[in-house]
Amino acid sequence: MRLKLLPFEYAVRNLGRSRARLVASVLGSGLVVALMLAAGGFVRGLERSLGVSGSPANVILLGAGSEESIERSQIAGQVASIVTASVDGLRTRLSTPYVSPEVHMAAILKTDRDATRPLPAVLRGVTPAAFLVHEPVRIVEGRAPAAGQYEMMVGNLAATRLGVAPETLAVGRALWFDNRPWTIVGRFEAAGTVMAAEIWCPLTELQIATKRDTTVSCVVVTLDTAEFADVDAFAKQRLDLELVALRESDYYGKLLKFYLPIRVMVWVTAALIALGGFFGGLNTMYAAFATRVRELGALQTLGFSRAALVVSFVQESLLATAAGGLAAAALTLALLNGLAVRVSMGAFALVLDAPVLLIGLLAGVVLALVGVLPPAWRCLRLPIVEALRIA
Repeated sequence: MRLKLLPFEYAVRNLGRSRARLVASVLGSGLVVALMLAAGGFVRGLERSLGVSGSPANVILLGAGSEESIERSQIAGQVASIVTASVDGLRTRLSTPYVSPEVHMAAILKTDRDATRPLPAVLRGVTPAAFLVHEPVRIVEGRAPAAGQYEMMVGNLAATRLGVAPETLAVGRALWFDNRPWTIVGRFEAAGTVMAAEIWCPLTELQIATKRDTTVSCVVVTLDTAEFADVDAFAKQRLDLELVALRESDYYGKLLKFYLPIRVMVWVTAALIALGGFFGGLNTMYAAFATRVRELGALQTLGFSRAALVVSFVQESLLATAAGGLAAAALTLALLNGLAVRVSMGAFALVLDAPVLLIGLLAGVVLALVGVLPPAWRCLRLPIVEALRIA
């Protein structure tokens, strides 16, 4: 037997019967969807930033025991030339090997000599070979820092990492480090990687400033016909150098696992706040349906089944939730997508892509369905005669 449903217009008209209830439903659902989108954008941005930072073709040589932190690693400065001569099959361009010795460090900068506010920065000392092994890096303004000069090149998210206005890091300005000004000569983008929050300096000058003239943090090489096993064998055979080889993608994969508790905490926080919104919506639905018990009894005497009434309730709830959810999604997408967030490793941009939007909108649908069923059950479980007697 076919279920006799109430007209869809009935659900639409009922939405306007109480403007206060409609506004509460729309705002509540919008808040839940916005929270889920913000949480999803944070987690997605963190995952994408670390996921695209490492190239599977790159191998990092760093100090044994420092596999979880390049900043703590120290290896001999001549490792770059030794690995170039010892491992065949590394990528080259015009006889220039893709071998990049680098210094990675966290440092405190200042806007001028007498500034009291510290600016926590992530510095990377590089040579021109860094632009070969790190393909996502693209200079968008100015030039690369020149060897022999106290110069810097800033990433597009470096201002967020330092907590300053973007104009503070404009080309031509200077930042103070090691009691001397370092001129900003360029800006670069790094396609959503962690490098976008870094400041790049000439390798030799950064070594001098940090009193590590003969050591570097790591050496990054790019494979061509060689395999990871070749570089790994080199690291294990040269016991005197105390090296360990890691795929660059594996290194950032470990960092992503390190941030797992933060990702879980973000989701749990969003879920708890959404749960509060759910209970608030539940109270609103209870109050709204309690005043319509007599109406629902009358509809049943007209031949509409309780299942048909539940369907009408769900339609009302979905309409209100959809309005709030879609408005929240549009607003959140406009305000948060691409917004830079500072974390200990640097900074990254929130990513509100299709999966995140789907999660947020599904959260709104679940809120609409789960929030309407308990009040509907409580109102419809009364016998028709008793429902008609309620004033």
